[in-house]
Amino acid sequence: MPAIIDKYKKFSVLMSVYKNDKPEFLYCAIKSVTLLQTLQPSEVILVIDGPISVELNNCIKMLMEEIPYIRPIRLLENKGLGNALYEGLLACSFEIVMRMDSDDISVPNRFEKQIRYMEMHPDVSVLGGQISEFIDTEDNVVGYRVVPQTPEEIAHVIKWRCPFNHMSVAFLRSCVMNSGNYQDWFWNEDYYLWIRMFLAECKFANLPNILVNVRVGKDMYARRGGMRYFKSEVRLQKYMLDNSIINSKVFLVNVLVRFMVQLLLPNKVRGWFFQKFARS
Repeated sequence: MPAIIDKYKKFSVLMSVYKNDKPEFLYCAIKSVTLLQTLQPSEVILVIDGPISVELNNCIKMLMEEIPYIRPIRLLENKGLGNALYEGLLACSFEIVMRMDSDDISVPNRFEKQIRYMEMHPDVSVLGGQISEFIDTEDNVVGYRVVPQTPEEIAHVIKWRCPFNHMSVAFLRSCVMNSGNYQDWFWNEDYYLWIRMFLAECKFANLPNILVNVRVGKDMYARRGGMRYFKSEVRLQKYMLDNSIINSKVFLVNVLVRFMVQLLLPNKVRGWFFQKFARS
């Protein structure tokens, strides 16, 4: 296999951590995107979103002793994921940025696969992949979230649901910055960003491979419901309607489906719906 050219060897990892994250999960997540990768990043930008526990602070200190290219960015107060990633992206030094969550586990060759693809397809602005979902241990897989692969498929799916697994994406920093960077949007800061990049005619793709094993909890589907979440989704649909990504018929269908799933269905049935329709 040919060597990766120097232009693509240097890249950033962008993460955020806050007070409710568990130190042991953060430790595994960061190790999975650094020492355990076949192609290691040049820096890990770790945004500390507000005050955190002594245990989390100690975990970060220990990781920084093991991995000298971790760069913590401390925010004095909790600002939420969208705002934290906004600050973190400003601090990233390299054009290619890999996203990662603080409790998930990237597969060992994730970065190598994404970098090689982006080297061969320099016109792609965002490149994601598939994920598995597990409870407690990686071998206890409870589901998968399958996303479309080609630009054409993604252009269709983005009208109905988010076409990326956020924790799996690699993107070009300049394209994200030109689209307004991350912005605060309750539970949808990533989808909102992809929509703005779609409007800017950025090119999207997803790999067929599982790139991240995602830790899920038993309350995952409960957090995907409620009035606040529904209102956030409706605002996003209205944004797409106002910008002619969707028409009024698609808007009504999307809002009706979200009303039923997020407000009317009990958690158990909502979980079935997500597994059946939103995960494939």
